[in-house]
Amino acid sequence: MKICRYERGGRIYYGAIEGENIHPLRRFPQIDELTDSIIFNELYYFDEVELLPPVEPSKIVCVGRNYAEHAKELGNEVPKEPLLFLKAPSAIIGNGKNIIIPRQSEHVEHEGELGIVIGKQCKNLSENDNPLDYVFGYICFNDVTARDIQRKDIQFTRGKSFDTFCPISNFIETDLDVSDIRVTTKVNGIIKQDGRTSQMVFPVPFLIRYISNQMTLNLGDIIATGTPSGVSKLNDGDLCKIEIEGLEVLQNPIINTEKL
Repeated sequence: MKICRYERGGRIYYGAIEGENIHPLRRFPQIDELTDSIIFNELYYFDEVELLPPVEPSKIVCVGRNYAEHAKELGNEVPKEPLLFLKAPSAIIGNGKNIIIPRQSEHVEHEGELGIVIGKQCKNLSENDNPLDYVFGYICFNDVTARDIQRKDIQFTRGKSFDTFCPISNFIETDLDVSDIRVTTKVNGIIKQDGRTSQMVFPVPFLIRYISNQMTLNLGDIIATGTPSGVSKLNDGDLCKIEIEGLEVLQNPIINTEKL
């Protein structure tokens, strides 16, 4: 099932997608309440609504260097445990919106990733818990990075959190086996990144369990699972496209802030 968030008549709603139609939801539900939240006797067409990014997370937890070849291309060792950092939720934009290169940076790069949307509060999971029970669904995620600022600052926050630096899919896919799916990034139609989720150093279930023991994950929070090798510079006029098997394709034009 695909879930979206949209504006209609000045109000914001969540919806379940059926073909080219949207059935409203009573609210953004926990994963085990999803079916009961769908209002089946109402529907809208896509041209009747404005699609929005599908969640408003309290936090975005990112995992660095979770593909060995990506760690290598940046001259880093593979971490012995997940390398976590936070990305500002204010950086989120939806599919088709502009990624803006800020005046502070001369080297902005793409990082195509699988994103996990949390489906209910998740805290201190043990080995007896199934982390996938806490997943609402999956999205395409672009961890846009001002690489020059990241290197200068050493820590990641500023270089990862400029406005528009977090494009995500408009649709959440709730039913997908992500253990071994292809993740590619194209810039102007040329493949730059090409990996599989089976190449992750720390797989999805491990990440959810590990992060839940560092901080409480709330309904709608996002985990970005790391990027394959092949990151490259984005320039004004480029089109960056993230493709992950089973998910909506995420594509965003690139513009310089001076053009606004």
